[in-house]
Amino acid sequence: MTIDLSGWSCPLPLRDEPNIMLGHGGGGKMSAELVEHLFLPAFDNAALRSLGDGAVVAGASRLSISTDSFVVHPRFFPGGDIGELAVNGTVNDVAMCGAVPRYIAVAFILEEGLPMQELGVIVDSMARAAKAAGVALVTGDTKVVDRGHGDGIFITTTGVGVLGDDVEIGPDRARPGDAVLVSGTIGDHGMAIMSVREGLDFESTIKSDTAPLNHMIATLLEAGVEVHTLRDPTRGGLAATLTEIAVASGVGVLIDERSVPIDRVVQSACEMLGMDPFHVANEGKLVAFVAAEDAERALAVMRGFEIGTRAAIIGEVVAGHPGMVVAKTAIGSTRVIDTQIGEQLPRIC
Repeated sequence: MTIDLSGWSCPLPLRDEPNIMLGHGGGGKMSAELVEHLFLPAFDNAALRSLGDGAVVAGASRLSISTDSFVVHPRFFPGGDIGELAVNGTVNDVAMCGAVPRYIAVAFILEEGLPMQELGVIVDSMARAAKAAGVALVTGDTKVVDRGHGDGIFITTTGVGVLGDDVEIGPDRARPGDAVLVSGTIGDHGMAIMSVREGLDFESTIKSDTAPLNHMIATLLEAGVEVHTLRDPTRGGLAATLTEIAVASGVGVLIDERSVPIDRVVQSACEMLGMDPFHVANEGKLVAFVAAEDAERALAVMRGFEIGTRAAIIGEVVAGHPGMVVAKTAIGSTRVIDTQIGEQLPRIC
């Protein structure tokens, strides 16, 4: 297959770079362009076109299906490890469609020389995470590559969930007037990875927020909250997630920076490293676009969970500036929240 890059609208260096770069996996503009111009045209179908966290397919039952690969470095980090992350990440992607996650398939790519004890810890972590989320790991595969041709362990997971007939949630369903909520502090996972990778010490340990979100989502729906869109702000952080939704729905998003919950230590770490917490990855938070009249009820549901105690209403959907996210700053000005071209932190999941 010959790829014609001349028509790609992406920024440099993507058009002039004939090889895959780290930024292509970062969840920013380079990732989006790769999907739009290569994968989507090749695999185009109705289920794929929405480009949500999972795809909804219809049959005897409506199913939500999502697949993901995990290559995080280091494999163990404060608050979790690659095994727990793989299960929670896949559960969350399935749940973002409003589905109830049921089953997970897993494939392990192991490097020759990986300590068996370390693999045992990771597998045990996956089992505990699956039990906490209420899903079953039902099938899988294992391959081993030569020493030096991997990084210990890579994990690929596929999740399947069941979707109710009356549930219609997707990235293209946000509407002007919707309230925008986030279920907790942002940037925790990315900064936890950075602190270990770079050997940085802060006044307290920054822990990953990896957690299953399906129970929170199920409770939101059971409470009758009119949910239009759900996403977990992983790669690319809150900025990429809000922008993707704004583009998919053809609306504008207006947020108040002062309302966005950020842990004080995470904020300090980002400032020290010259990073914007809006672009830092999360693995146990969700962004919800809900009908304005249900915003307070949705907030109460989120805060009823231990992982949602710092949930907040951070903004609203507007008809103006479609496809764009604008933030009111603490000093009363506004700024555009855009996605990055590549990624601040490679291999965070």
